[in-house]
Amino acid sequence: MHITVIGQTGQLARALISRASDYSVTLQTYGRDDLDLTQSPASIETFIDGLKTDGVIIAAAYTAVDEAESNSDTAFLVNGRAPAAIARACARRDIPLVHVSTDYVFKGEASTPYRPMDKTNPINAYGRSKLAGEQAVTEAHKRVAIIRTSWVFNGTGKNFMTTMLRLGQMHDNLSVVSDQMGRPTYAGHLAESCLKLVKALRDNRQAQGFYHVSGSGEAISWADFARAIFERAADALPHAVSVTDIPSSDYPTPAPRPAYSVLDISNYEAQFGALPDWREGLEQAFKDWS
Repeated sequence: MHITVIGQTGQLARALISRASDYSVTLQTYGRDDLDLTQSPASIETFIDGLKTDGVIIAAAYTAVDEAESNSDTAFLVNGRAPAAIARACARRDIPLVHVSTDYVFKGEASTPYRPMDKTNPINAYGRSKLAGEQAVTEAHKRVAIIRTSWVFNGTGKNFMTTMLRLGQMHDNLSVVSDQMGRPTYAGHLAESCLKLVKALRDNRQAQGFYHVSGSGEAISWADFARAIFERAADALPHAVSVTDIPSSDYPTPAPRPAYSVLDISNYEAQFGALPDWREGLEQAFKDWS
């Protein structure tokens, strides 16, 4: 099976590349130099029309959450209008499409994990742009799986784990927000879910729909996640690093964050098997980091 990945340098795209052979697929990735997602929809559709492919995974996105507050036009072009154009081109040829979205489409006021059918109500521009993409993609194409995920990390590039490790080299105490709850997701495990879904869409139209994919295990705060990272990295850092819990109000950001981002992953697990614990993902990420 030949899969096209829109995205090339992000952590999900890199993880897809590293795992493609495990799923007997070949990948062709396209970065910004190949396909600028801010260009006209007609140009994007023409590009997709020219591909010889058995499926498409949209792994590229505008992910600068805080910058989206002041640059929402670009966020909506990349996260909303561009996926719609890709979906229309895929629909014309009945090509399976997997689109990756976010927990930020929810308001974050729940007390139990969010299910795929729960009401969406994003509280920042990034979340609104991703929700616009979800809606446009599902309106344009039927053979689509939308994956919502949360707190994606790995051992390379720029993400929460690598940021903590970088700061931990310089400081022996860090203050980290403790009133935002979620479940981290290792990029490699997310990539595996994308590959399973695009293959399932090829073989079974009933695989279409919304899926929540994250690490399994208990929900934690960002401060808890930081502590887990520093505990695992104890032998690799020049000193012990302690974490001080702080409320979000002590770390103001341009974009508000959902206080509760835990996703109910049972619908994915019922069809494709149990998702790994986020701690297992952390172990894998440290292999990447070292």
